[in-house]
Amino acid sequence: MMSVTTFAPGRVEVLGNHTDYNDGFVLSAAIHLGVTTNAVQIPEVELRVSSQTNRRNVRVPLGNLHRLETDGWANYPIGVISTLQQAGFQLGGMELEISSDLPVGAGLSSSAALEVSTAVATKTIFDLAIAPMELAKLCQKAENEFVGVQCGLLDHVSSVFGRADSLILIDFQTLTVETVPLPEHLDLLLFNSGVPHELVGGEYNERRQQCARAAKLLHVSTLRELTPSQVRNAVLDDVIRRRALHITEENERVLQGVAALRSGHIERFGELMFASHQSSKVNFENSTRYLDTLVDLVRGLPGVFGARLTGGGFGGSIVCLIQPEHAAEIIETVAKRYHELTGATCSPILTEPSQGARLV
Repeated sequence: MMSVTTFAPGRVEVLGNHTDYNDGFVLSAAIHLGVTTNAVQIPEVELRVSSQTNRRNVRVPLGNLHRLETDGWANYPIGVISTLQQAGFQLGGMELEISSDLPVGAGLSSSAALEVSTAVATKTIFDLAIAPMELAKLCQKAENEFVGVQCGLLDHVSSVFGRADSLILIDFQTLTVETVPLPEHLDLLLFNSGVPHELVGGEYNERRQQCARAAKLLHVSTLRELTPSQVRNAVLDDVIRRRALHITEENERVLQGVAALRSGHIERFGELMFASHQSSKVNFENSTRYLDTLVDLVRGLPGVFGARLTGGGFGGSIVCLIQPEHAAEIIETVAKRYHELTGATCSPILTEPSQGARLV
């Protein structure tokens, strides 16, 4: 029986917050942490999934793949297998052993990494003809329809298309990906706020609905088609206006950020990161006082160019663009002051853009 081991990384969104499901632009990176899946083909017509992280395991017949109420963690790989079957792919029995070094709830896309790792393992074992972007879309569909989280495509595309030493620019209208090299003297420093990020709740879906409402009121299919000035000049409810302003301004910040990186204007890129966080705080209201505190603490520290929340928000992590030789000092300063100010404990992760999903 065939066996493979796959790895799919988590991701960090560096610019472009909630723009993916609005057909906009995102600048993201795969990171060095992720989900490893050991997959073995078995003769039984069932799916077995075990987790080294929580020491639990489940068994589900392939002919009756259904959402589990008591082992919600397993719904992500089960959903991928179910979605592949619905897409017409012929699958056999398989045993998946999953391990992860991604912190759960940190907003680094552990769910997408689990789905992508499962999909790459299944694709390899059963020799499925699935192009990389199609694989990302199938994983998103599994999370949307089987798990029930209305996430965008960002997390899955980042995990699939990540490149070492480069950010990736994703255009969600055309579904194209470009690499944007990150200068060698820069790294990404993440601070997990210690306050879990949970998207199964209503806030994320509410923001999606507000964006869709703004587009409908402004007679466009998505907010990608609008400029910030068009939003400012429109007659809209204050909340809807601020949601639409965040998205349209974020799209501009992403494109300006790419230009800044390619021309070596790192300080300008950092300014755009801080501006992005301020917009998340004021216009999109998906930040928290913990995330705001972390951003305020790193602002002005030696070696820090910019910082912002990353991911869906409502908890999770911030991402900082830094000179790595200052990392130890930044971590020590921020960890101490953050605990003094909030009573919470933050966890640092020093990382760099890494390769996307792969066999290991």
